[in-house]
Amino acid sequence: MKPAKTYEQLVQENEALQIQLEEATETIHAIRTGQVDALVVQGKDGHELYSLKTADQTYRVFIETMNEGAVTLNEEGLILYCNSKFASMVAMPLSKVIALSFDTFIPATYKDRYNSLFNEGWTVDRKIEICILSNDREVPCQLSVTTLELDGGISMSVIVTDLTVQKATQRLLKSNNERLEEMNTALEVSNHDLQQFASVASHDLQEPLRKIQMFSELLKDRHIDELPADSVRYLEKIIDSSNRMRTMIIDILSYSRLSTHSDTYVLTDLNALVQEVLKDFELRIQEKNARVRIDPLPEVEVNQGQIRQVFHNLISNALKFSKADEPPVIEIKAVDPVDPANPEDEPVCAIQITDNGIGFDEQYVEKIFSLFQRLNTKDIYEGSGIGLAVTKRIIDKHNGRIRAQSKEGMGSTFIISLPLKQHKPA
Repeated sequence: MKPAKTYEQLVQENEALQIQLEEATETIHAIRTGQVDALVVQGKDGHELYSLKTADQTYRVFIETMNEGAVTLNEEGLILYCNSKFASMVAMPLSKVIALSFDTFIPATYKDRYNSLFNEGWTVDRKIEICILSNDREVPCQLSVTTLELDGGISMSVIVTDLTVQKATQRLLKSNNERLEEMNTALEVSNHDLQQFASVASHDLQEPLRKIQMFSELLKDRHIDELPADSVRYLEKIIDSSNRMRTMIIDILSYSRLSTHSDTYVLTDLNALVQEVLKDFELRIQEKNARVRIDPLPEVEVNQGQIRQVFHNLISNALKFSKADEPPVIEIKAVDPVDPANPEDEPVCAIQITDNGIGFDEQYVEKIFSLFQRLNTKDIYEGSGIGLAVTKRIIDKHNGRIRAQSKEGMGSTFIISLPLKQHKPA
């Protein structure tokens, strides 16, 4: 019976084993990272030299730094070499992965696909999406195979890319797309309902409103001498309010109609179009002694009815918001299109409409294009507050932009940028 080792002997043996383990770890690391090309090992017949060919060094260094798993297979499909990343992917120690058949990590449902890849990979580079086993979990991966000529002969290199994150992203994207389609469908239904409502508003609501206007006017014309002054004033307020309501109903209908896919664009001479609009304002222009100056305008591909509405709204506003003691002056001209929002390779034109009216504070420059927004009291200036919202929506549908510049008491300028040609869907 051997005598028991002392505590000091056990400590010494432990230290010696620790040193050997550290040396072995360093040696393995040096081999895997290509720091050594040969090993001298003490064997039963003396020292033996094992060479690690320099030709393999770059390959070994490269695969150890990869984020993908890298595996080298022989003709039987056995793993001759793999990097640490692949070992972590299959959740096994690196030492136990070596010499296993690669199909050990292939689920049964994917065996045929893997066998096809392995058989064809010796003659042609191939890649497939497949799952590999990590413990009892299947990990979606892409396998890319190619042949390599290493020191031991022809081998197959397999690059294993983990697709877990990519697949999760694809599922999320698919789910979001499905939700977006559902929302678009619901929005289309909602838009249809709104258009139906606007149609009802434009027809059914206008009929009782016309009767209110008609009987109010009759009452005023036939019995104005019999009514007290207060009653006459109340009656005039009824008439004014019903007129404003009728204007608002018509404007709401115009705004809602812009939701439809009215994308008929034709090459249009804006000079002729503006002249047509001015004919609608002949009486108001004469009443206000207004002057309208028009410089030559370009031809643009537009929806004629909608762009006519744009100029109608802007000219109407210029006449409406004029100064009480100064005749309106309206200038319409083409200017250089300076709009950083438009790409340089997109041919555009810019039309500027300037007036000398009451203007507005530029802090409200975005507010004026919102639905039902008014900067002036409705008791002095008529209108529904929809005109500029309609104008902006039309310009947006033409893939253009509209900007406003103004100062209180110094008039306003509206600049419209429009593509010369519209991109039609294929």
